[in-house]
Amino acid sequence: MPTVSVKWQKELYPAVEIDTTQPPYVFKCQLYDLTGVPPERQKIVMKGGLLKDDSDWSKLGVKEGQKLMMMGTADEIVKAPEKGPVFMEDLPEEEQVVAVGHSAGLFNLGNTCYMNSTMQCLHSVPELKSSLIEYPQAGRSNDLDQSSHLLTVATRDLFNELDKNVKPVAPMQFWMVLRKKYPQFGQLHNGSFMQQDAEECWTQILYTLSQALRSPSSSQNTDTVKALFGIDLVSRVHCAESGEESLETESVYSLKCHISHEVNHLHEGLKHGLKSELEKASPSLGRSAVYLKDSHINGLPKYLTIQFVRFFWKRESNQKAKILRKVDYPLELDVFDLCSDDLRKQLEAPRQMLRDEDGRKAGLKLKEKSSASVDNDVKMSDAENGSGESSKATSGEGVVSDKKTQLTGVYDLVAVLTHKGRSADSGHYVAWVKQENGKWIQFDDDNPIPQREEDITKLSGGGDWHMAYICMYKARTVAM
Repeated sequence: MPTVSVKWQKELYPAVEIDTTQPPYVFKCQLYDLTGVPPERQKIVMKGGLLKDDSDWSKLGVKEGQKLMMMGTADEIVKAPEKGPVFMEDLPEEEQVVAVGHSAGLFNLGNTCYMNSTMQCLHSVPELKSSLIEYPQAGRSNDLDQSSHLLTVATRDLFNELDKNVKPVAPMQFWMVLRKKYPQFGQLHNGSFMQQDAEECWTQILYTLSQALRSPSSSQNTDTVKALFGIDLVSRVHCAESGEESLETESVYSLKCHISHEVNHLHEGLKHGLKSELEKASPSLGRSAVYLKDSHINGLPKYLTIQFVRFFWKRESNQKAKILRKVDYPLELDVFDLCSDDLRKQLEAPRQMLRDEDGRKAGLKLKEKSSASVDNDVKMSDAENGSGESSKATSGEGVVSDKKTQLTGVYDLVAVLTHKGRSADSGHYVAWVKQENGKWIQFDDDNPIPQREEDITKLSGGGDWHMAYICMYKARTVAM
């Protein structure tokens, strides 16, 4: 990679590397990190004219040590008067994040919306961020390969950048390390990086973090990622032809919502996903036979991830095609009927406590409303909505103290990753994330847009608009 110097106003940046395998827009994102000048405002003068976002580096003849000149103004923070109101622009970036109510967006580095949307969803899990903060710079285990360690550090650093910025962040270091660990995300087509599958990106990142964030203690090999996202399944595998039957157990990081002409709702798709047919060798028959696999949840996570199986391989066109069928999903999901008998027994007491708690809240609301005027009704309703969110958040946050809280099998929607388009290899991915203040934000790459909660469940498909591909739910817990 050639190293150049860049002159901007009175500043000189003597050693800026250019990755000529990436488009010039990525180089402009590097300069944005250095100067604060957004890519769209940059004018970079080279021999032969201005550098364009889609220029071909091989035709520009960039040489080692070449001097480039950049023009453009950086974003400025307006200074407040010595006395008077304090404007948000005058606050430090960390305080601006709190005032705005959401963190920064992510620049698209060339068909990287699949990665940006994945990271925005995972960034919304506070327990995952806490574990990453504790992850040592030198690594935690000698068993961990260097590329996994670097990806874990890059994830931690990217989450930190998102937390302390309101301006868009260029995830260059993370993207570089991700491609090194998983080369499939660096595939090129006609010199440009190809669109990739967000679910594959999500799965690979969680797998890497699960390896890196395990407890170093041999006595308790705690897997942080499994505790947060792991789902234990117990399956009855039965062959009707031979009468053979066995029990199998496995751990997965997501449930699949299978989509067919019979499926109109998430719950129906989950039931279909827990039943499957497989062909394997039968010891008693001495040949292959068909087995039916019927699975139930035997252990629940703090964050339940669900993938809508919308893509399938179409032989005629030799590409992944998309099922556009509308499948509704709720803001509140109860998976009790998908659980094993053993788990249901464990959930009975916490669920009764949750019902009692909800009943007390409902009774209190009715009493307060009956003794208030119409004007007070409106004010009280607003206050209750606020307190409801607070108590729910407290209940959800309670998972920090595992000894005092119990899962109930009831979950609240906190993130949706959507896909717009007809193919997995094209289109656009977007993240819709619920903030700690209860507000929803649509993260369309570098553009965060506030959304109404009632519009989140409309991303259910049925057309060419954004439709849910991955949903993440947070467990509702009770103190025992």
